[in-house]
Amino acid sequence: MTKLALLGGNPVRSEEFPAHNFIGDAEKKKVMEIMDSGVLSRFLGVWHDDFYGGDEVRAFEQEWAQSYQAKHGISVNSCTSGLYAAVGAAGVGPGDEVIVSPYTMAASVTAAVAFNAVPVFADIDPKNFCLSPASIRAKITERTKAIIVVHLFGHPADMDEIMDIAAAHNITVIEDCAQAPCATYKGRPVGTLGHMGVFSLNYHKHIHSGEGGIIVTNDDNLADRLALIRNHAEAVVNGREVDSLVNMVGFNFRLGELESGIARIQLSKAPGLVSRRRKNMDYFNRNLPEVAGLSISPAAGYVEHSYYAGVFNFKAAEAGISRDLLIKALHAELPETKMRKGHGPLIGGGYVKPVYLYPMFQKQIAYGELGCPFKCPHYKGEVNYSAGICPETEKAHATIITHEYMQPSLATSDIDDVLAAFEKVADNMDDLRQYESAS
Repeated sequence: MTKLALLGGNPVRSEEFPAHNFIGDAEKKKVMEIMDSGVLSRFLGVWHDDFYGGDEVRAFEQEWAQSYQAKHGISVNSCTSGLYAAVGAAGVGPGDEVIVSPYTMAASVTAAVAFNAVPVFADIDPKNFCLSPASIRAKITERTKAIIVVHLFGHPADMDEIMDIAAAHNITVIEDCAQAPCATYKGRPVGTLGHMGVFSLNYHKHIHSGEGGIIVTNDDNLADRLALIRNHAEAVVNGREVDSLVNMVGFNFRLGELESGIARIQLSKAPGLVSRRRKNMDYFNRNLPEVAGLSISPAAGYVEHSYYAGVFNFKAAEAGISRDLLIKALHAELPETKMRKGHGPLIGGGYVKPVYLYPMFQKQIAYGELGCPFKCPHYKGEVNYSAGICPETEKAHATIITHEYMQPSLATSDIDDVLAAFEKVADNMDDLRQYESAS
């Protein structure tokens, strides 16, 4: 039996894994075309023909909307900006509540705070790590204005039940699809199941333009409001008919021509790249050796997962070692990935700390020194951000293991090395138990 690298043996692999880099000649050609044109942006923050941006921006929006079978696409300079614009377009304001996930990147929560609304955390469903419909139902009050649903790790949430709940209470549903491009729920693309869907083009997502994002919607009024909020609404409403001035305080969330041109090429690659992720994940799961305490978190049969990350459930009591030690042993066997220097091997415990445990929510301070929006005089509810309010989230954060060894840059031989690391650890569990008991 080969000795674990953690205990002085040789690692399974020392050569870095290949980078997830699919910027190629087509993107370079497009960038040079735009550079040669001299038009890097054509947005004007007034009511004008260029209010909606240049040719690349408009072409990108149309192509993305068509690919998602949506009526409208509104580009933005990040998924965060898109979430903020979506909350604003929904008419959210002081005194309102927005139901959010506690297990997500913080922007999916602070989008509510940006409009002086109070985030209310519903718990996750441990089967898919997305918002639990039952928990949403329990958190609704007369102040609930919107729900931000996160399709975490690329697995769609249970959208039929969520939309039924929202319809019964006249609540706007915003889908955070940052980790789920090309994912489907019962044959329908995510982002089109709620009222608005927001996607990310950040560098470590499935496809990217460095930074960027896009929102899809089938609602003409929401699309109009999104475009206004994106581009200096307060300066534009005077030049055109706008039915409501609610949240018509504009930002500069505009995407440039270069990013849009790159995104158009990347969009054409998305189906193939996501298909590769699915194939790699299927190979990984089928060949994973048995490791005490470790099990694969499966995808529901009615979804097409897009695998931003793979998820294991881990039971330390069955393994006889802690999750941290298992990860430490795997890390010792595997190298870093190119272009991800400093991250270590792409295996980690949990995901992010439950968002309600962040200082903003523990201290209930966001705007000024008066505690707004949490203690805003317009807010008539009571917030509870104490530990324990979302037990499934806290349990998942303490027990799951995530990995990114399905990236399309990985060949089967690369994945075999990762699987060999798991097998080596499985074969040496007794040594790990002794190591931990002696520590």
